[in-house]
Amino acid sequence: MTTVAIVGAGPAGLRAAAALVQAGLRPVLIDESPRVGGQIYRQPPPPLMRPPAALYGFEAGKASALFARFAALQGQIDHRPQSLVWQIEGRRLHLLQGDRADVLDVDALMLATGATDRVLPFPGWTLPGVYTLGAAQIALKAQATLIGPRVVFAGTGPLLYLVAWQYTQAGGQVQAVLDVAPPDAPRRALPGLLARPGVAAKGAYYLARLRLAGVPLHRGVRLQAAEGEGRVQRLRWQQQGREHATDCDAIGFGHGLRSETQLADLAGCDFDYDTLEQAWLPRRDKAGRSSVAGVYLAGDGAGILGADAAELAGERAALALLQDLGQSVDDSRARALERALQPQRRFREGLETLCPLPADWAAQADDALIVCRCEEVTAGELRACVRDTGTREMNRLKALTRIGMGRCQGRMCATAAARLLAQAAGCTLPEVGRLRGQPPIKPVPIAVLATAAAQATPVPPEERDD
Repeated sequence: MTTVAIVGAGPAGLRAAAALVQAGLRPVLIDESPRVGGQIYRQPPPPLMRPPAALYGFEAGKASALFARFAALQGQIDHRPQSLVWQIEGRRLHLLQGDRADVLDVDALMLATGATDRVLPFPGWTLPGVYTLGAAQIALKAQATLIGPRVVFAGTGPLLYLVAWQYTQAGGQVQAVLDVAPPDAPRRALPGLLARPGVAAKGAYYLARLRLAGVPLHRGVRLQAAEGEGRVQRLRWQQQGREHATDCDAIGFGHGLRSETQLADLAGCDFDYDTLEQAWLPRRDKAGRSSVAGVYLAGDGAGILGADAAELAGERAALALLQDLGQSVDDSRARALERALQPQRRFREGLETLCPLPADWAAQADDALIVCRCEEVTAGELRACVRDTGTREMNRLKALTRIGMGRCQGRMCATAAARLLAQAAGCTLPEVGRLRGQPPIKPVPIAVLATAAAQATPVPPEERDD
């Protein structure tokens, strides 16, 4: 019997699972959350369930359709919620299911791991009351709560305005939306955004509704510092050389999204530097095949294109997987999915023009700025390491400073650290490389590691290095 595992039960993973079931397979669907949907369609626990329109806004119809499709197929899918894949060895997945360690040997693997917040820190970002945009959205969707009664949202990216609008809809008081992107970015981004006019119109709607709600919107901002005694009480910022301070009880900030690529790394996938996303992404062909036979990539975990593109890519990767297993697939359907993905990339290019990362962030970062909150590594320590050792590579920087060795394994600090390294060493972002994924990709109990060691496949004597 063929065992196919899908890691991630968001739009990409669910669409892929449906295609595999239709072809007669019973995929194993593994996800860390208790309920399917991913971040965009996150479902709260039953006592806090609200109508889809209240949870997902314009996307309520898509979310409901996705959940209905899953419900119809649930008996034909081996769904494993609250399960973490923390290590991959060849075709063996190491799982933590609740408090129980397990392994799963697979014939084919699809990684639909999604994305997390992309963070460029600023002074005071470690104060209580400062959250990422994604965390602010999770609090609202999953727990029906706000991160504070008076919130400032800051950074850049479409999530900035979406979450601010969601908070106003939920009755929150949004003190301001502070966008670090240049004021003329919308004009320059318009040609790319028109590749998906419906989505662009939704963005315009959020802006209009925020303005009607009286929320101050500012572009071309530089974040100065979050301040407060015991917890955040204000955010200082600068615009056109003038200093401002906005009182608040909480801050939600972020600079778009970054792909979750650690499992692709552990699976042995090759990576390439993507100039659009300014990040290293696992290599895949247009069908979703990775560089490793039997490993497939779909959704934001392989490149940020959004939920609609994730669904298309999930189905396309599933067709490639089926074809590689020797099943016949509908070639016309495969080509249609590839055509449908083309405008998604053009729209993504428009978004990057609309919401670019601050090009001078590293040069402006103060030496005292904490970059890695897990290990309390500052920008000054990173610069001193470059100056004293001449290092120009991310993993060497990690070994010398412990950047990226904490609980988040570099998810929060790698974007900033790479920029500081490149700026201090006088080289480019591609030249400094990327942090290599290390197991466990998220913290697990020591007992789980002991169980994994006992379950490890012995290396034949002829293959040992010693």
